[in-house]
Amino acid sequence: MASPKVIDIACESCGATLTLDEHLRTAECAFCASPMVVERPASAERPDPTFALGFVIGREQATTAVQNWIRGRGPFVRSDFKKATLEKTRGVYLPTYLYGAVAETVYEAEIGEDYTETETYTDSEGNRQTRTVRKTEYRSLRGRQSRYIHDAVVTASRGIPNHELAEVEPFDLRALRRYEAAILSGWLAEEPSLDSEACLRTARGEAIARVGDDLAGFMPGDSHHSLRYSTHLVDEVIDLVLLPVWVFSMRYAKEKPPARVLMNGQTGEIYGTAPLSIRKITTTVVLAAGFVATLLWLLNAF
Repeated sequence: MASPKVIDIACESCGATLTLDEHLRTAECAFCASPMVVERPASAERPDPTFALGFVIGREQATTAVQNWIRGRGPFVRSDFKKATLEKTRGVYLPTYLYGAVAETVYEAEIGEDYTETETYTDSEGNRQTRTVRKTEYRSLRGRQSRYIHDAVVTASRGIPNHELAEVEPFDLRALRRYEAAILSGWLAEEPSLDSEACLRTARGEAIARVGDDLAGFMPGDSHHSLRYSTHLVDEVIDLVLLPVWVFSMRYAKEKPPARVLMNGQTGEIYGTAPLSIRKITTTVVLAAGFVATLLWLLNAF
């Protein structure tokens, strides 16, 4: 594995030279604790952010909320996880791409219309009876749809994959501000570590999936099946945006890797995976099986 690239920068307050991972946009001087924002020339691989969304939830509030979240994970979660110590708590400006486009879609489907009929039948005793039955008549539907796709957010960080970011969405993007270096002062901020073309493909995939979901709800009639559609995306806009995320790592067992929990730094939405205790689950299953066996024995005896 290749070693991470680093750069040397000078602290503007005390003049000390610091070594910084190239994927970070911010740092704190180890000698005078001054916050620094690394200004690099924009490039195709490392564009400047267009917008940033500020933190609303502070460190103390975030830490308390995550500790409560851990304690409330349910009876089958490992006890050592519930007692875990938060080793690292980081407020990070996460690089993401904000995507928008116009979706031109051609679709077709079979639309079902329900109706009722009265039918006559012979019951088990040979008597003639009537009953009302529901039937469905299908017809073909074809059409075109034009709609805007806006606020599709995809991660540009290798550290936090897209499915994890989706778990703490949405962000209130009405609070976006034009990017200024001063916004990042005192916070960690990542540079994009995923290729912009790969992020664009992911955003397009999300946009097309959103079209499919909306079409399914748009279909008339009582039911539908065989929905097929083809979407062409035009007038695309994609901007690099920094979003506020709290990242927590915790060590709960020496033989286990640290667990990670994410929090939306604006809304407080939390996502993480709580490790389950096999011993607790096994004990519960054994006790339940014993209870059922005892109950059956009692019923059989009396």
